[in-house]
Amino acid sequence: MVEERTDLILDIKNLKVIYKTDMEVVEAVNNIDLKIGRGKTLGLVGETGAGKTTTALSILRLLPAVTGKVLEGEIHFDGQNLMEFDEHFMHAIRGNRISMVFQDPMTSLNPVLTVGDQIAEAISLHNDQLSKEEIDRKVEDTLSMVGILPKRKSDYPHQFSGGMKQRVIIAMALCCEPELLIADEPTTALDVTIQAQVLAMMRELRERLGMAMLMITHDLGIVAQTCDDVAVMYAGEIVEAGTVEDIFTGERHHPYTVGLFNSIPNLDSRSSRLKPIPGLVPDPTNLPKGCVFSPRCEHCMEICRQQRPETVTHGTHSLRCHLFAEKKEGGAAHE
Repeated sequence: MVEERTDLILDIKNLKVIYKTDMEVVEAVNNIDLKIGRGKTLGLVGETGAGKTTTALSILRLLPAVTGKVLEGEIHFDGQNLMEFDEHFMHAIRGNRISMVFQDPMTSLNPVLTVGDQIAEAISLHNDQLSKEEIDRKVEDTLSMVGILPKRKSDYPHQFSGGMKQRVIIAMALCCEPELLIADEPTTALDVTIQAQVLAMMRELRERLGMAMLMITHDLGIVAQTCDDVAVMYAGEIVEAGTVEDIFTGERHHPYTVGLFNSIPNLDSRSSRLKPIPGLVPDPTNLPKGCVFSPRCEHCMEICRQQRPETVTHGTHSLRCHLFAEKKEGGAAHE
């Protein structure tokens, strides 16, 4: 296949993913589109169960072999559709051109190997021409890059704090200088101070290495600090997408995005109480007939219960909501 050079490092089109067991079918991701420009960071935001991690695993073709299946769609990485290639090709991509930082650093490291050996394994897997001395030097350089003293390459994971473990995981992900880094809730297990340090380090490394990043999180504060673009995911669908400015300073938002903002504590206001989104994320084995957010939406209309909304796009900002479809046609709309 001829590689097509574009300004996008990742272009996901109409991706649909299910998990199928003998008892039920889970509709995890439902016909989503995502784009990430070269050197840019996209924040994928949503509650637990929205389909964010499934999207990431689909990119790397790491869905569970027995239950997970991509039913539709294309995943273009650097102009190549990854869905067309075999496992041998993907093996060369994973950890080399696309790397992933998983949620929990405590379970991502092998407790019986030194951190240096684990980073060296990742390097040698994709650089079999390097000598032992060259690999060892690259391990030390990689540890230094994430703020860990090279002499600690001989330490074991239990000798590191949670924040330092996460730095080791990031070092393993970056040791082959990938073009795309997928970070799945990279700071969830860390306290606020260490979280800020890790995020600052990731921003600096992204700029230094010129890589793109998919930042998966439920924290809008992290998105504001680290991302260029944002996609809001709910029940397997992208309900709103745009630049950081579109999402944080724009006037028109999907009711779910508004709910996420209302759930954030406001230090400038002493009187206002947090306003959580009522209800729960719908059962992915039995999604609503119409808009997936309709059971929890305070602006729900009859059409919302009966019909899936189309995506309405204005410039860089897109919304999937009947409220704004009506406004586009000249009817009433929510502001």
